[in-house]
Amino acid sequence: QLQLVESGGGLVQPGGSLRLSCAASGFSLDAYRIGWFRQAPGKEREGVSAINNRRGTTNYADSVKGRFTISRDNAKTTVYLQMNSLKAEDTAVYYCAGASAGFYTPLGEDDYVYWGQGTQVTVSS
Repeated sequence: QLQLVESGGGLVQPGGSLRLSCAASGFSLDAYRIGWFRQAPGKEREGVSAINNRRGTTNYADSVKGRFTISRDNAKTTVYLQMNSLKAEDTAVYYCAGASAGFYTPLGEDDYVYWGQGTQVTVSS
């Protein structure tokens, strides 16, 4: 069973950057798609970005396009989310999630099976 662990969250000032990591324990992510989701207090969880490691495709929510970049390492065991120009509204718990790659790169949480425990990102001055 795929196990995912997020890291890299923290406190950052508006306009700053953070890089989140999603590491798979004992698995290559080559056959999986990985999505990043976030949930702010009092709000529903939303899809932020996704990568289909088999097809090499990526997807972004409109709210983060041009600011966030999803990528993977060459060993294909870790997926990253580089977050630049952070805003207060980016504050949330960020989760990574995985599923068999398939043909698409969706941002819906129902399209993912395996979930990490989450990492807090706080954007505040």
